[in-house]
Amino acid sequence: MANIKSAAKRARQATTRSARNSSVTSALKSTQKKAQAAISSGKTEDAQAAYKRYATALDKAAKRGVIHKNSANRRKSAAAKALNARS
Repeated sequence: MANIKSAAKRARQATTRSARNSSVTSALKSTQKKAQAAISSGKTEDAQAAYKRYATALDKAAKRGVIHKNSANRRKSAAAKALNARS
């Protein structure tokens, strides 16, 4: 346990933020799996809709600081490349 008041507060904040970030990360992984499944299924309309949801989720996570901006862009690029290869 922290001895200094501000350090204790930082520890509490870190715990809260970690829980919030983990829920966003978990939802992001679920969205990624759904997008990959839709892209591999071959249904173009469903795949494009799933990609759009995934890209939006990545942008929001990057905006909130859950993942890095470049990481979000890299993941969107990979998903778009997979989508374009299938259609």
